[in-house]
Amino acid sequence: MVDAGALVGMSLVALGIVLTPGPNMVYLVSRSVTQGRRAGFVSLLGVAAGFGIYLLAAVAGLATVFVLVPALYTAVKLAGAAYLLWLAWRTLRPGGSSPFTPAPMPVERPRRLFTMGLVTNLLNPKIAILYVSLLPQFVQPQRGQVALQSLLLGLTQISVAVVVNGLIVLTAGALAGFFARRPSWLRVQRWVMGTVLGALAVRIAADRSRAAVATP
Repeated sequence: MVDAGALVGMSLVALGIVLTPGPNMVYLVSRSVTQGRRAGFVSLLGVAAGFGIYLLAAVAGLATVFVLVPALYTAVKLAGAAYLLWLAWRTLRPGGSSPFTPAPMPVERPRRLFTMGLVTNLLNPKIAILYVSLLPQFVQPQRGQVALQSLLLGLTQISVAVVVNGLIVLTAGALAGFFARRPSWLRVQRWVMGTVLGALAVRIAADRSRAAVATP
């Protein structure tokens, strides 16, 4: 069974990751502001499905695959870092915008919203690294049932992420109104988010660590 300390540790890691600006936050805020909370929650369902896919893969031994094929792990990591750099450039470039700035966007059907949320999460390097390198660190093989431990730890992370992202969807409109009334704050927010995204991308790309796996 999972140790209580491991569950608390995973919860704190999950909270830190979900509060760090990244692709999921950018997408959910943008969609919630431009198309409303309903669209934001449908998108969140897609994001949650992405978490589920990563969790199932982790339980099935995804970390082991990356350990055995380091080049694959590197490719996933670099692709994710490139995606974050692209988001940072869109935010910081001259004329760039914040996700809290309402902008004309096509109204998408629920299926499209769900798919976009799913793909955004699957391409999120923070989540890939979480399941490949961080989750195994909380598994204690000596307690047995490694797969069950991974499942419970992953479900803990998903619960934290869905609750926090749900709050983001609920408050996105209010935050957009707040920033609209305070243009200087909006510029600061845009530069802070862009800088954090860029720094995270560089850190991920420069990280030379390898995928970790819990061994029985």
